[in-house]
Order: sequence, then C-alpha cells, then structure tokens
Amino acid sequence: MCSIFGIFGLQAGDDLQGLRRQALELSQRQRHRGPDWSGVYVDDGVVLVHERLAIVDPAGGSQPLRSGDGRLALAVNGEIYNHRELKKELLQAYAFQTGSDCEVINALYLEDEPASFLNRLNGIFAFALWDQARSRVLIARDPIGVCPLYWGHDAQGRLRVASEMKSLVDTCADVAQFPPGHYYDSASGELVKYYEKSWRDYDAVAGVDVPKQELREAFERAVHRQLMTDVPYGVLLSGGLDSSLVAAVAARFARKRVEEDDQSEAWWPRLHSFAIGLKGSPDLAAAEVAAQSLGTVHHGFEYTFEEGLDALPEVIRHIETYDVTTIRASTPMYLLARRIKAMGVKMVLSGEGSDEIFGGYLYFHKAPNAREFHEELVRKLDALYNYDCLRANKSMMAWGVEPRVPFLDVEFLDVAMRMDAQYKMAGVRADGSKRIEKAVLREAFEGYLPDSILWRQKEQFSDGVGYGWIDGLKAHAEARVSDRELAAAAKRFPINAPQSKEAYFYRTLFEQCFPGPAAAETVPGGKSIACSSPAAIAWDASFAAAADPSGRAIAGVHAAAFQGT
Repeated sequence: MCSIFGIFGLQAGDDLQGLRRQALELSQRQRHRGPDWSGVYVDDGVVLVHERLAIVDPAGGSQPLRSGDGRLALAVNGEIYNHRELKKELLQAYAFQTGSDCEVINALYLEDEPASFLNRLNGIFAFALWDQARSRVLIARDPIGVCPLYWGHDAQGRLRVASEMKSLVDTCADVAQFPPGHYYDSASGELVKYYEKSWRDYDAVAGVDVPKQELREAFERAVHRQLMTDVPYGVLLSGGLDSSLVAAVAARFARKRVEEDDQSEAWWPRLHSFAIGLKGSPDLAAAEVAAQSLGTVHHGFEYTFEEGLDALPEVIRHIETYDVTTIRASTPMYLLARRIKAMGVKMVLSGEGSDEIFGGYLYFHKAPNAREFHEELVRKLDALYNYDCLRANKSMMAWGVEPRVPFLDVEFLDVAMRMDAQYKMAGVRADGSKRIEKAVLREAFEGYLPDSILWRQKEQFSDGVGYGWIDGLKAHAEARVSDRELAAAAKRFPINAPQSKEAYFYRTLFEQCFPGPAAAETVPGGKSIACSSPAAIAWDASFAAAADPSGRAIAGVHAAAFQGT
C-alpha cells in the first residue's frame, strides 16, 4: 500500500511548476503511508504524486507506473492478488515495465471497459489512471473500500484526489469520500457503480447452504493469495476467532513462497504474530494461547491507559473520523503498528470483515429472522469503509505497515454471502439451547485451533484490549466536558451532534484537524448498539435505552455484562 495524490483538469495558463510544488507539499501530509519513495508525473493535463510503501518488487515497481509508449500514467494504493493470472489472460501483448502487481491495471485498461476489468481484479485498491492520448482520467476504488480515497474540487474547479482527507481539506471545500465499488471516468463525466452482486438480495440466497468444506477451502485460498510479499510480514493475533483463523491458515502456508507456486522456501519462513492490550487484558491472554498452539513467534505488547490517552490527538489526525467505536479501537492498533514497524515488519494479515459476513456482533443474537439478519449483513458490509476498514488501514498505515484482510477477499465473499442467513443465525433455538455467533464458521475450522479460542465469545477489539480502556475514556471525557457544553453540542456541531461527553471530546479533537462542514460530513452518524446499524436498534426494545457501541451493552448475551463485571 501507498498513497496517491492527483490534480486533474489543468488548463492552458495553469502554473505547472507551481502546482507540482503544491502537490508535493500536500502529498507529504500522507507520506507516512509510503515512506520508501516518492514519484511525480506532470503533463499539461495532470499532476500525479505517489508515495510508495514497497511490498512487491521493492527494487523496481516505483510509481506512477508508465506504459512503454508513455501514454499511460498510473498511481495505485493497493495490491492486486491475482495479477499473475490476469497477465496470462491478456488478449494482446503488453510490455510490462516493472514487476509490480498493480501494473496489470494499465494492460487491462487498454483492452477492456472499466466496469468489466475492475470486476476481474481480486485485490484492494484505489487508483488514478491518466491516459495522455485521450486526456482521460479513470479513478476507481475497490469493492468494499479497504483502501481509502477522497476527492473534491479546488477554487479553480480542478478535480483533486488523495488517499487521505488531510491532503485535500485545505484546498477543496467539497471534500468527500470516493465511494467503494465505483469508478469515475472523465470521458463521460459520470460516477458509476461497477460492483453489483446478486447475493445482496435475500431472495437470491434463500434456501442456499454452503458446505463447510467449501467455505473452509475458499478462505484458505484467500489467505494463501494474500501472502504475496517480498518483505517481512506477520499476523495480528488478538486471540479472538477471526484473527486466530487468519493466523492458523497463514501458518500452514508460511514456509513456502507463494510467488513461486509454493515450490521454494519462503524468505521469512517463521510466522510472527502480534497482540496488544492493557495489563491483564483478555486479548493478551487468549493470543498467547493461540500463538502457542500455532507455533508462531509471538509478540504481546502492553500499553498503559495514559499512553493511549496521549496518542488520541495523533490517532484522530491519522484516522480522520470522530466515530466513538473507531477511535476506541484505533488507538491500541495505532500503538501496535508502531511496535510492529520498529521490528522491521511491513505487512500484516488481519481479521476484519468476518463479523459483517457471519453476524458476529452480539446484537445479531436479537435478529428476528433470517431476512433481517441478511439485510443487516449487507448494510454492515456497505458501511465497512467508514469503520473497521478505515480503522485497520489508517491505524496501521500511520506507521507504514500494510494491513490485508482475507475475509474480504472478493472470491471468499461470493462463497460466504450466498449462504442463507438461517445457517448463520445465533441465539436461542426452539428447544432452549443456545447457538453461539459465527457457529458455522467455527464448525468449518474444527481442529484448527484450541477449543478455548475456536469457541471464544465475541469481544470487540476495543473491549478485548482491556475493559479499563473504554471505562477510562468515558471517565476522562466526563471530567473534560461539562454538562453545559454537551447540552449545547447541537449548536456547536450541527452535523452529527455528539450524544455523549466521550463523543464530544473526540469531536473537538477532530475539528482542530479538519474544520468545516464538508469534513464533518465524511463521517456517518446515527445511533448504534454494539456496532449495529441504526436500523437494527428496532430489533429489541432495550436497545434504544442502552445504545452504546461496546459489546458489553448487550446484557444477557455478553458474558461479562451478564455477570455484572
């Protein structure tokens, strides 16, 4: 992963050198994403800047990627996991200039329409492609929005794009998120949704069961694909089900080099795992159990509440949101990324996306039927780019560590999401027995993990690092924000007015970095309980009164809440 910055729609009389200098200065604000090298491309219609984090082909592969004839210039933030297969499928010869996995985008652009070739990419990406011969720009973002992307217009009406909002907020009054699964083509001037799946409609999946073996093998292929790297890597291991499954599968492939079809020994054959938490946290203890079982080289780090509190302003500047749950979880992840970077690791696999695919959040226990369960899954997947994907990407990339998310692999999504939600549902059965959340996923991986990990109840990351973290944040905000300030919150913050003192505290930190209504509107609002969408609040009468993003808000389901601890 890297960062991109672009200015498009330049006209005669524009100061190219002045815009080039400005572009470099603004791109520097996101250089943490790509500390290894900077590349610049300028012509009469465009300025492109790329900050590179070298993961594949570190010696070559510098960007913007140019076609051999100089016609195309491509700046990409991301990874194309199936690039070797796509190269074999090309209908016409293309003279590749580098070993970069992303250069295949240039080749596909020359022989296919955007909607078609974008749906062939299995990867995470946000890119801007300039076609000099046609004075055409193509901008696109991956289906789920794992890679961030923002756009807007400057005072002269020129289109600007950047990986992070901080590079646009001073020059674009209309800065906004570029939507996932879409592309913009200057040839038509239209924003087009290219990622459309039949499984979004419950009627298309009703009655469909997916054999556990098929589910397991699809996930194993996803993890195997995403081990593509030429630099040291590791896995995030909280000790929860999702990260432990990623680690368990990665451990099975770690000794062979994926890039050479598992025919040669991997450059870094021992798998390293990483965890963080307050002293005595549930995650640190569970991660140690999982790591011992899998045989990883494990690194468990402790942080103090004060260290987390000190980091909050920088965390919010990096993650560019005031969402309470995201900030709670991003802070320990940000601190962990710094430790990982210090050890020389540049890429990690992470477990984001599983809860959105299988209904892992504890409020799913209250889903009234399979249709509503499935429709909430789709809503959660649609929103991931604002929450877990944003957190994982920006918290890690703040220190130049690339996160990859195998659960959101597009091939695996197609397998897992075509399953009728009746087979995913948790809660109390007709006979009075209880079915734990994500039981179908746990059953598919019997024998891969110790039972204490495989059947561990869901802990949201901000809870699992230690319950004292959230409780301390609430207490700190209570001391910092007065009742009078909170009562007047809607006047100071008319967009998504804070509903709690903790939310008000975060909002003030966000406003210091990103003033103005456009920046505030890039963050979604609405009530939530244990990370639900606002729509799911209607599932249980108790939800409206207990709304809080912590999993412990689901009393009677979360074990600690049920026990009163």
